Amino acid sequence: MSQNPPNLRPDLAPAARLGDAPARPGQPALGMVSLGCPKALVDSERILTRLRAEGYAISPDYTGADAVIVNTCGFLDSAKAESLEAIGEALKENGRVIVTGCLGAEPEYITGVHPKVLAVTGPHQYEQVLDAVHAAVPPSPDPYVDLLPASGVSLTPRHYSYLKISEGCNHKCKFCIIPDMRGRLVSRPAHAVLREAEKLVEAGVKELLVISQDTSAYGVDRKHDLHPWKDGEVRSHITDLAREMGKLGAWVRLHYVYPYPHVRQLIPLMAEGLVLPYLDIPFQHAHPDVLKRMARPAAAAKTLDEIAAWRRDCPEITLRSTFIVGYPGETEAEFQTLLDWMDEAQLDRVGCFQYENVDGARSNALPDHVPDDVKQDRWNRFMEKAQAISEAKLAAKVGQRIEVIVDEIDDEAATCRTKADAPEIDGNLFIDEGFEALKPGDIVTVEVDEAGEYDLWGRLA
Repeated sequence: MSQNPPNLRPDLAPAARLGDAPARPGQPALGMVSLGCPKALVDSERILTRLRAEGYAISPDYTGADAVIVNTCGFLDSAKAESLEAIGEALKENGRVIVTGCLGAEPEYITGVHPKVLAVTGPHQYEQVLDAVHAAVPPSPDPYVDLLPASGVSLTPRHYSYLKISEGCNHKCKFCIIPDMRGRLVSRPAHAVLREAEKLVEAGVKELLVISQDTSAYGVDRKHDLHPWKDGEVRSHITDLAREMGKLGAWVRLHYVYPYPHVRQLIPLMAEGLVLPYLDIPFQHAHPDVLKRMARPAAAAKTLDEIAAWRRDCPEITLRSTFIVGYPGETEAEFQTLLDWMDEAQLDRVGCFQYENVDGARSNALPDHVPDDVKQDRWNRFMEKAQAISEAKLAAKVGQRIEVIVDEIDDEAATCRTKADAPEIDGNLFIDEGFEALKPGDIVTVEVDEAGEYDLWGRLA
């Protein structure tokens, strides 16, 4: 689970990134602290967009805000602690705090620690958040001044944007409480997603990061119904959605894709260049018994066959995944199976978490919990292997010419990403000579001349 970058806070985020001008005299202003995953970031952007449309200014600091909204994460105990800390900081620095997000599903948990918060709402409860804001800071719109940009408020750099295609999840993984917090799968209509994607590209977005809790299940709840789009129709199906987004001219990156059989239909779109050759797939483990205890599909050997087929049809594909080590009952032999599977799978980008109990998760009740020192040892061994694989794969790129997108420029270098790198969670490519004319959002060709464990260095070709 990736975390949002730390500069998405009202005391640190630059005002320009919030898409806002300085508040006019008498204009009510709100601050926002956005924690958790990119799906929560999209929720924050929607809330801020609605508030801007109602005439509120977005304050880049605590002192300039009439109240602060804290969008929380409640997935892990460590995330809950971070959320409570952020709420406490906002109360100390501002005093008027509205809480929303996943931890908001447990209001007593929050008010028990911070009884002075003004209101607590759950995840994607936009109307309740607005009601709480209206009660705390009444709106004062000026229809001649408060004009909302067509693209809405964005908390990410202007050249890339997260695009959420559904809420909730139908899986019942024992370690996860997201279905309890966010409900079952609810997919957005295909034409609504595509219209948003089109507007984002028209506003200058160069990369669309498609997210949901289960991207490959998109449209299952709608029975893949048809929607009018352009001069024809489009199904609410991830293949159709990806194909149409690929026609908009931006990079399209798919996150959180479960390896259902129909995922192989996406690979030709990647080979054609319509969609980035990048799949973010949460495998979680490789041993069938561990997967069974997780209540996840237990077909690791079959997955290796799928990976081989994907690479055969699209040799440049990048595969990213996350894994859990130290899951209750995990034996040394089961962990070794995971290491052996990694040797075969040769995944390009890998994240790993040590298992921890989450309030309300069914995995808490499983027997044979793994001691913390064993979990740490297995995490170290897993990451050592993953790092060696990454280092070898990146070394093979030296001498190649590849396209990169520029994210940031400073005095020392241009920080870029290849098609194999998602923002914040993967590596970077640095250009440290002749980069002065570049600007964020540029897509340029570079020749790779150096590789590290996770990053590359290159020069403009």
